[in-house]
Amino acid sequence: MTAPELTTERLLLRGTRITDFPDSVSMWTDPATTKYIGGGVQQTREQTYARVLRHAGHWALLGYGIFTVVERATGKFAGEVGIASFERDITPPLLPFEAAWVLAPWCHGRGYATEALRTVHRWFEGAFPNQPTQCIIDVGNVPSHRVAEKLGYTEIDRRTYHGSPLIVFQR
Repeated sequence: MTAPELTTERLLLRGTRITDFPDSVSMWTDPATTKYIGGGVQQTREQTYARVLRHAGHWALLGYGIFTVVERATGKFAGEVGIASFERDITPPLLPFEAAWVLAPWCHGRGYATEALRTVHRWFEGAFPNQPTQCIIDVGNVPSHRVAEKLGYTEIDRRTYHGSPLIVFQR
């Protein structure tokens, strides 16, 4: 399966393409992007390349995954959002359906994450009815806490993952 194309008023959500790699590298090597992700450590080109391939693999093997987000008016890469199964080494384990979002710093604060994820959840609920989803967010990432709450997520637990304290939310 390939990712469906979804649209919102301002955004296009589509499957990741290899041509997205340079924009993804730019986003994942920016300290503003990783401030609350992975202990604040910027990703390398190699790690980002593996991420791009993982996004494509989710769709091919599982039928769901991460979308590339593009601003419709400009065609500009805006980030990556979706629902995936990351098989994280966390105890107790997360559900197999984990919502995830990361946006390029240029579009922070514009409501793009909420807009994109509402559309992702509508698609997901049609394709995988009655499946709860979870997300994990660094305790200090208040803007993402607000996004999760707007999407109907509630806090269910607090854990540590790779040395970083985080909150587990469920919807």
